[in-house]
Amino acid sequence: MGPDRERAAAPGFAGMARGLVAGVVGTTAMDLFWYVDHRLTGGSQSFLDFERGATKGFDDAGAPAQVGRRVVRALTGRDLDDEHATLTSNVVHWATGASWGMALGLASARRGRPGLASGLALGAMAWATSYAALVPAGLYEPPWTYDPPTLARDLGSHLVFGTAVAAVLRRLGAGAGGRARR
Repeated sequence: MGPDRERAAAPGFAGMARGLVAGVVGTTAMDLFWYVDHRLTGGSQSFLDFERGATKGFDDAGAPAQVGRRVVRALTGRDLDDEHATLTSNVVHWATGASWGMALGLASARRGRPGLASGLALGAMAWATSYAALVPAGLYEPPWTYDPPTLARDLGSHLVFGTAVAAVLRRLGAGAGGRARR
């Protein structure tokens, strides 16, 4: 790769790296949203216990674990043991958040620092994509089968995620030719 191509690739790489950080922060913000919901609805787990999750196996695991299980099965032809359900769920959940953050980081490297609207759009897009991908896969029910408060909490958690991602990217100086703020 020549110097001109390297210079052109550098903003994209830097944007994705900032996006990775922002995605991790956004995923943490989303998890805090769900933890507060857990506590407000009578849950008593500590945040770390809540974050780690506890499943007896894939039969009672959520969509992230099921997606991970299917990916491993497709790539290796082998099935994961039930003892790996919690780890699989966490890996897929965090990788998904990091990936969305990297996507906005890359876009921001080309278009400029993201604002609130970008964060809300990212969150709404992540929310809608989860239904668009997971309903046909048989891992979610169609959105119209959920009650409005459930959908609102789910959308709300994704909006928190997207807003946090955009805020971190803005703070890190993501943007075309942008420098980190001091």
